[in-house]
Amino acid sequence: MVRWIGLFLLLLAGAAQADSLRLLLPEGVRPVVGEMLPVTLRGEYTSRIALETLTFPSSENYDWMQLARDQWRDEEIGGRTVRVFERHLAVFPRHAGTLAIGPVTHHLTVVDEKNLRAPLDVTAAPVSLAIAPYPDKGTPLSARNLTIEDDLSAAPGALRDGETLVRRVTLKADGALPHMLPPRPALREPWLISFAAPEQREMLPTATGPVTTLVWEWHLRPKTGEPGVLPPVSIPWFDTVTREMRTAEIPALPFGYASFHDNRSGTGRLPSPEEAMGVIAVALGILTGLGLCVSGLAPRRRADLRRALQRLSPFDPTRRELKRAARSGDLVALRRASEAYLRRRRELGLRVTGCETAALDAALYGRNTGEGDYDRQVRSRMLASSVLGSLDPRAAR
Repeated sequence: MVRWIGLFLLLLAGAAQADSLRLLLPEGVRPVVGEMLPVTLRGEYTSRIALETLTFPSSENYDWMQLARDQWRDEEIGGRTVRVFERHLAVFPRHAGTLAIGPVTHHLTVVDEKNLRAPLDVTAAPVSLAIAPYPDKGTPLSARNLTIEDDLSAAPGALRDGETLVRRVTLKADGALPHMLPPRPALREPWLISFAAPEQREMLPTATGPVTTLVWEWHLRPKTGEPGVLPPVSIPWFDTVTREMRTAEIPALPFGYASFHDNRSGTGRLPSPEEAMGVIAVALGILTGLGLCVSGLAPRRRADLRRALQRLSPFDPTRRELKRAARSGDLVALRRASEAYLRRRRELGLRVTGCETAALDAALYGRNTGEGDYDRQVRSRMLASSVLGSLDPRAAR
């Protein structure tokens, strides 16, 4: 009886030894800080498993994530059918030096031949790996690939007056976690109005590692029409395929209104209908303002204001009539026009001597009235000049 019990215990121990769990790391690679390290947790079990629980340990020395659902399958190993368990993980070292992972325990509930359940813990021994320092300054960013897309809502160097440019920059990194990507750069210039929308960081787990997408969006508008250039933004990163540092760049951006270049070249003018409408609008505004001001004055003040405006006005209809009469050669018409001209000056309070028509009156009513008809036009122009020149030499021209 004792012999059978010992044989049973020996068989049970052999069965327990057949259940194993291992941590598998890549060989021949010395990862740098922040680089994705693929880790496979592999279990090989001959026991009948009813329940299982496995929690991968967290640590201050690395970040980790599970890449896919656990896999269970049967394999032929050493002539026996073995139940194989695999969990694929990605580990991201935070510091240089020796990285230790594990131990990891798989908590199982197994069933024997009599359908009795018993707990069974299978533990994977810890493993270690040397981690190299990040080969550049700043926050580590390691990836298999890093791309940048720069989308613009309009041509940045030829914006319409008052137009706002929407700039959307998309970074996509294969094999990097969201917090490893850099913070949003500040697009600030003295001549620029900038509004930044909330950034978007999204991660998609894949069988080969995480794919992180980062989106930055700005609404940009120049303060003045003078053009400027937004400088480029460089993003250094470690290429885990070529094992060297590379630089991704958000390109420089020429910025400004198209009207500034048009005005400098002398060709940027408003179309004639728009220009005419602008002039009319300004004139109507001025006239409306003057009308409101004048309507609030007393009648005597309005009359004084009207006379003052007429004195300042360069347009004098009576002087124009006087010159027309002089060109006609009709001295009587010239006398009437001269009287209208002088009467207007007296009403406006302008200087009048009373002797302005002396030469004209002598020509009309003097003894030699009929002489010189052949040069009547010349005489009338000379007489008109005597009327105008006695008051304002510039008016006789």
